[in-house]
Amino acid sequence: MNREEALELVKQNIKNQNLFKHVLAVEAIMKELAKRFGEDEELWGLVGLLHDLDYEKTMDEPMKHGLLTAEMLKGKVPEEVLNAIRSHNHEYTGFKPQTRMDKALIAADAISGLIVACALVMPDKKLSSVKVKTVKKKFKQKDFARRVNRENIRMCEEIGLSLEEFFELALKALQRISDELDL
Repeated sequence: MNREEALELVKQNIKNQNLFKHVLAVEAIMKELAKRFGEDEELWGLVGLLHDLDYEKTMDEPMKHGLLTAEMLKGKVPEEVLNAIRSHNHEYTGFKPQTRMDKALIAADAISGLIVACALVMPDKKLSSVKVKTVKKKFKQKDFARRVNRENIRMCEEIGLSLEEFFELALKALQRISDELDL
């Protein structure tokens, strides 16, 4: 499956604009992580783009989130992509993250929410106004973006990045696509 096919599938299955922007954000971060680690950028990007394909169908049944997407994509993408998608919701699916790709997706999924929240509290509501220092400060404030799982962000350390390196990488990735995100 190429990006165009994946994007078409996303548009068919994701109607909520914020969720659509979220998968674009996670795609951008995953591509940047792949570049950093010398992995396949297109493949890692697909993982980010497709990871929440079933969310609108499974939001009331979290045990199915990720599993339905894997069923929808079976035979269309490599098994490692399916495993990463299943494991990004490991708390409910029972699929434990094992590979660098699995852990990267979990960290990217979480950091995207924190960085977008940081942008939304800026006076101009722009990613260009967000600095790594801001992300670091907001990461420590447990009452800020309360639903963002800080432990999932910390998974970046399991793939060889410090928090600060990860914040910088993710922020740059999102700033590059700020127009698509309307931020």
